[in-house]
Amino acid sequence: MKKTLVLAMAMALGVSATAFAANPFSDVPAGHWAYASVAKLAAAGVVDGYPDGTFKGNNLMTRYEMAQIVAKALAKGAIGSDDKLVGEFADELDNLGVRVAKLEKNSDNVKITGNIRATYVDYAGSTDPKPASYSKIRTRLFLSGEVNDNFRYVSMLQNEQNLNNGTGDEATRFQRAYLTGKIGQVGVTAGRFEGFIAEGNVYDNRVDAVKLDFGKTLKVTAEVGKMSSSAATYDSTSTTPAAGKYYRVGLGGNVGQVALEANYVKANEVTTLGGTDDKIYTLGANYTTGKTTIGAMYLKGSSDYTDYFDMDNKGYVISLAYGTAKANKVGSFGAWAKYYNQGASTVIAHTMNGAYLGQYGLKGYGVGVDYTVAKNMVAGVQYFDLKDKDLSDTKHKTLWSQLIITF
Repeated sequence: MKKTLVLAMAMALGVSATAFAANPFSDVPAGHWAYASVAKLAAAGVVDGYPDGTFKGNNLMTRYEMAQIVAKALAKGAIGSDDKLVGEFADELDNLGVRVAKLEKNSDNVKITGNIRATYVDYAGSTDPKPASYSKIRTRLFLSGEVNDNFRYVSMLQNEQNLNNGTGDEATRFQRAYLTGKIGQVGVTAGRFEGFIAEGNVYDNRVDAVKLDFGKTLKVTAEVGKMSSSAATYDSTSTTPAAGKYYRVGLGGNVGQVALEANYVKANEVTTLGGTDDKIYTLGANYTTGKTTIGAMYLKGSSDYTDYFDMDNKGYVISLAYGTAKANKVGSFGAWAKYYNQGASTVIAHTMNGAYLGQYGLKGYGVGVDYTVAKNMVAGVQYFDLKDKDLSDTKHKTLWSQLIITF
């Protein structure tokens, strides 16, 4: 088939260009029936002429040459992957390395998201071993992709920049990498992921583990693995593990407007307990009405450790929360208040941002407000007034401010 006829057919099937320019080929005059088609395709960079400036439209075109034009049209965005031309020349495109269907599918399955958190923190009272204040920018990139109909792969790359100095001590780590999905009716998460136990009052940090979830009305969780680095918020270079091997069994479910959860955790070589093993039991309830949630949790830690050091091995947390700052809704906000009274053996790596010395347990309160200042930009302020649960009742006060940007 002649070159000009093939191009006219291509234009009729949907090859288009957003720009129109004068035809650059000397042998296609303005009055030629294919002039407009050739001009548009040339302007879009889809077709090229010969070195002498001619198009040679009377020459016969092979399927391979036409496939090259279709490949260029795809690259330029002049046609989509569902265009008839793509289907017609699928084999030739595949030989050219343009595997359209596979690329489109992978593009849909692989997602990259992220967030940036800028923080400024002030400490008052006893701050040891923390600095009096610090500022930091944390950037996280999340990558996820479909493995099959039942499983997804999720990973997270994190960079932290300490703005207190100019020494360039930024740390970038590949901090999460796990599979999550279902085998039959059993939920499975395996790899390095974020462990979150008893609303974070016991543990909120990375784990290298396998977690199984059973049931719908009554949810049962079984988890076994190793607790990972417990890097402090002010020191991104810390690699001290929070604990060694651990296992957990959890039960949860709803009764009307009340959400109930119970946990048993066994953790070996807990760092804050001087390497002692720990056993923790928790029982919590949250009542929600409208935008308000009232919660209470009871915790009991290992008596072996507390008996040896003559410390309290029990604890409780009372919470009140109203609303939520939604990243996609400007002007939305959330506020919360919590009172903590936890013996040392009821905590492994706490979720809250207040300062305290972990080997003594904590007692005091925290309050916070989050507000969406612009789409995908949430600002927050938190204040903590805590004491160490030892004979001295050493005081710690923390003012935490942050801006979280998601993309």
